[in-house]
Amino acid sequence: MFRALLAAVLSLSCVAAQDWARQTVDKSPRHREWVTVKHDGRAVETFIAYPESNHKTPVVLVIHEIFGMTDWVEDVADEFAAAGYIAIAPDLLSGMAPNGGRTKDFPAGRATEAVGHLDPDQITADLKAAAGYGLKLPSSNGELYVAGFCWGGGQSFRFATNRPDLRAAFVFYGPPPSADAMKRIEAPVFGFYAGNDARIGATVPTAVSDMKAAGKTYEPVTYPGAGHGFMRAGEAPDASEANRKAREESWKRMKKLLKHYS
Repeated sequence: MFRALLAAVLSLSCVAAQDWARQTVDKSPRHREWVTVKHDGRAVETFIAYPESNHKTPVVLVIHEIFGMTDWVEDVADEFAAAGYIAIAPDLLSGMAPNGGRTKDFPAGRATEAVGHLDPDQITADLKAAAGYGLKLPSSNGELYVAGFCWGGGQSFRFATNRPDLRAAFVFYGPPPSADAMKRIEAPVFGFYAGNDARIGATVPTAVSDMKAAGKTYEPVTYPGAGHGFMRAGEAPDASEANRKAREESWKRMKKLLKHYS
């Protein structure tokens, strides 16, 4: 009962904080669109934001938080586009809501619960299909990155175990995969963690050891004073100084890494 109530409260607070994100996206000068990516009998509603560029650009697969495909996810996808990358963000709850809907069609508080019960194999298939769609776009240069946040942070780490052609993975305050799965990772993995997030922070030392033992590149950075979800919270109008700073420093780091590996 308590867990269900907590999930509802978290989901409602997240949705309530989306107005500013919606306004930011709506003001963007960049082209954005929703497409339906079909595979294996599924139809995954997917948001794409395009950079204003005169040449082909890399693709960044964006994996949403446990709240599902919210306005903020569109906002962060548009930020990747502003940085010069095609951002493709699948709604992994597509077809899972009442009457076959997606995130926006769930009753308040239920999307979070639904994300937590998604089948791992379905997640992997959806992500691969979305990535494949993005890479086939005429404006894509064939390079693929992944970035995920919260629940999506863990999924971005896991996606790296299933995608050998990945250029780099960006994990924002998400848990790592198993040590055995790490052996399949080919891309460098970069972690972004909050100082005030002991639940996820406690997983980092083991991840460092396991990735080192597997001979893989894993570089985590922890931002003091920031809380879980600082990429979203740090952009909100009521952002704390620690969250705002962590978000700004994370974007600088990520843009530098994207440029380095492109």
